[in-house]
Amino acid sequence: MLNRTSFVDKINIDTMSFSSVFEIGDSCSIQGFSRAIALQREAEYFNTREGNYSVYPIFSEPIPLLPIEEELTIHTSQLNPIIKVQTIDIIGVSSSSIVHIGNSGNISMESRVKHIRQLFQKNNNRNPSRD
Repeated sequence: MLNRTSFVDKINIDTMSFSSVFEIGDSCSIQGFSRAIALQREAEYFNTREGNYSVYPIFSEPIPLLPIEEELTIHTSQLNPIIKVQTIDIIGVSSSSIVHIGNSGNISMESRVKHIRQLFQKNNNRNPSRD
């Protein structure tokens, strides 16, 4: 891991929500995970049996991580291993996102979202169609 020193004079974050993290300092490992079901309906209807992640395959399918098979040669030279920033302005950090000031070793981030829209059928304005 490249070692650099980070200097930030001022940081403004308006909103942080839903398991987000603001970290100052070095990290060996960062792992973020988020899952959500986004349901949009034309009719106001609430079903208490909804929201089961196991019903939707998107939440259990493995994510393919292809191996890097190319030879990599890297030569780095840090003439000035210092990062200087005056001000950072962030409007919002949400859904297991991470704002990190410092060095990081391993980083793994995963987000899975199932979007569902239930709209009225053209010939019937009272019964929303499913998925």
